[in-house]
Amino acid sequence: MPAAVPPAVPGVDATEWRARAAAHAVRADALTAAHRARRARGEKHAVEDFLFTFYDTRPALLRRWHPGAGVRLLPDGGTPAPQGGTRWYATDADGTVTLDADAFLADRGDTVRFVARLLAATASRPAFTGCFGLHEWAMVYRADDRRHALPLRLGRQGTDAVVEANPIRCTHYDAFRFFTPEATGRNALQPTRATQVELEQPGCLHAGMDLHKWSLKLGPAVPGELALDCFALAADVRLLDMQASPYDLGSYGHAAVAVETPEGRAEYARRQRALADRAAGLRARLLDVCDTLLGSLPPVSGPSAGRRTVRA
Repeated sequence: MPAAVPPAVPGVDATEWRARAAAHAVRADALTAAHRARRARGEKHAVEDFLFTFYDTRPALLRRWHPGAGVRLLPDGGTPAPQGGTRWYATDADGTVTLDADAFLADRGDTVRFVARLLAATASRPAFTGCFGLHEWAMVYRADDRRHALPLRLGRQGTDAVVEANPIRCTHYDAFRFFTPEATGRNALQPTRATQVELEQPGCLHAGMDLHKWSLKLGPAVPGELALDCFALAADVRLLDMQASPYDLGSYGHAAVAVETPEGRAEYARRQRALADRAAGLRARLLDVCDTLLGSLPPVSGPSAGRRTVRA
């Protein structure tokens, strides 16, 4: 049976849901236009392709508008909204379409509960803004091979010298796991997948970028507008991430944020705080999605709750 929807939840009439779906498609197309054009030409982009390759983002999927969990789409005359014919949606006898939360949780319940725990734990901690993007430098430390076919701004020796002269305090496992073997021991922490909920903190660029991943994991339960907000944030985070990296982005027209200098570190921290503020609002909205699905957020308990936080 479809999940019960409280009578107080208003229905969205056809005029509104059609307009919202159309506006969503226009915005999604604009956000992915450059990537789609490059893909058609067989070109790669070291900065922007990351959102599509690492997160397995499909432009066509991003383009699909969803109203979100608990929202009722009223029929257009006697015709149900098109979502009614897709997975995890239920259509009532009168043609009203609603996400079937019970069916979604039956398939994705463990994911929803994990995302809720992770986002709540991350939001509970102070933001640390003293990492200065050195995780990207640690990924090329003392290595001949690089993840991107771009030159290093400071060359091989200059890049290694920056890593050796600065403390590295990366809390994010999906960044740390790409450190070179010589760099892992230089990190103040040793993140693992098992300690992700324990260590993640809201100032981390990758934690903000991952909100796009979590919106994808929550799928049609996430309103389309929120999904695109998370994608847009991820794109802005990725740009700073690479501008502060050891790579020379001059071929893409992007100036470096030279974190090896006091001025560059100040710029990085300022932009990092602004991105973290945006991420905090989106994280709260994603937690609301989890709350709607689960009825109440699962408690963050056990040995990982609130421990090993990094403070500025």
